[in-house]
Amino acid sequence: MDKILAAMIISLAAAAMDTQVKLFFSFWALSALRDPKKKAKGKDFISKMFGMMLPNGRNKLKLSNMNMCGMGPMMIKRLMKKQNVMSLDAMFKEAAELGIEITVCEMSMNLMGFKKEEMIDYPHLRYAGATTFVADAGESSMQWFI
Repeated sequence: MDKILAAMIISLAAAAMDTQVKLFFSFWALSALRDPKKKAKGKDFISKMFGMMLPNGRNKLKLSNMNMCGMGPMMIKRLMKKQNVMSLDAMFKEAAELGIEITVCEMSMNLMGFKKEEMIDYPHLRYAGATTFVADAGESSMQWFI
């Protein structure tokens, strides 16, 4: 949760300053892009296990430190609300409105057994490999990897 929050806060700040923003989501970050209302069919056993073990959606994400059996995310969300910090849902909505592109790493998605039909509806979502990220980074004036 904290890593996705950091990425979204920096991305929204950059987009608000008229900077083109492209995010590349791979491996564990893909959980933030899963839609808990959607299910994919035709998965093998290992893919089903990954789907059950990993958080299903950005509201189920854990903290990388001090998760405390789920109490950590609850406390962060409460503090965010109290201090008028946008929720992750609101950040993703704002990102869509600002035209922030999100690229899903196809290799990560395939390794973890996720399918396109279980990802969120997001107007600027695309699927590509690491070479696309490298090409995008090569054309930009700044890059961050969180």
